[in-house]
Amino acid sequence: MKELGKAPKVLRHVVDVEEAGQRIDNFLMRVCKGVPKSHVYRVLRSGEVRVNSRRVDQTYRLVELDEVRIPPMRLAEPGAVAPIPARDFDILYEDDAFLAINKPAGMAVHGGSGVSFGVIESLRRSRPQAKLLELAHRLDRETSGILLVAKKRSALTSLHDAFRDGGMDKRYYALVKGRWLNPVQHIRLALTKYLTESGERRVTVDSDGKHAHSIAELEVRWPGYSLLGVRIKTGRTHQIRVHLAHSGFVIAGDEKYGDFALNKTLRKEGLPRMFLHAHSLSLDHPLSGERLHINAPLPEDLAGFVRRLDAHDKREFDRTGAGSTHAREF
Repeated sequence: MKELGKAPKVLRHVVDVEEAGQRIDNFLMRVCKGVPKSHVYRVLRSGEVRVNSRRVDQTYRLVELDEVRIPPMRLAEPGAVAPIPARDFDILYEDDAFLAINKPAGMAVHGGSGVSFGVIESLRRSRPQAKLLELAHRLDRETSGILLVAKKRSALTSLHDAFRDGGMDKRYYALVKGRWLNPVQHIRLALTKYLTESGERRVTVDSDGKHAHSIAELEVRWPGYSLLGVRIKTGRTHQIRVHLAHSGFVIAGDEKYGDFALNKTLRKEGLPRMFLHAHSLSLDHPLSGERLHINAPLPEDLAGFVRRLDAHDKREFDRTGAGSTHAREF
């Protein structure tokens, strides 16, 4: 919106078919590039933003042909907002409807909560010609693996429905501390969110919380560690991390729900971060209905630690005649 960088004035925008269904706050932050997020929410709360001449709150979803009144807003002072870098990601699948990214660990999927930008902002910067790029779901900042981004509003709606209704087969690799025994174990524990005294978001098991269902399968077992394949039937925040920790098997490297002393040791032994990776996703194509299978190989930082465990286990086998139990070849 070039006018925002010149003399600020009231703008009126008519919503097209691709913009329909988008929340008004997300729409404004995309259109009003360079305007601080706090200011966007302030003009929403104050009623300066109008849709069809009526006040709306930040959760309002746009409808095709809505007329949005955008009040005068000045760009942040030069240097006040860190520039968002364009970034190329490892693309696992792409067509006209959506794309699948192999998200790196340590990068948030979007800006907010102290993070100035994330995957989606960098992707938009690298593809300025794209009319629409919207996250279809979320991954924790510390988690790597498959992340879906819609390129059409109709695809976004379909993907949201599939995630909500269980039409996705989502699978993760998680390395846990301890000797996991069951070949397959269903974990059904309700979860609820809360804030710590410092304002950090956390999740805990709570019988009054939201239903959450994970299925853990033993992949490989070493002395002291087990590699699990985890399927999630629901998509709650931190679901796998909390379910496994509550079951007595913390994820290696988890800085929120894990064993902090162990994590310090693991970093010295070559595991730099949490061992949780979204490696497989099967879904019906959001527009054609064709069944798709998307895979993201284990990244080198995690694969290297697996090789380290294998090498240590082989030394133990050579010395004692006892070694790891492999439920399946990894």
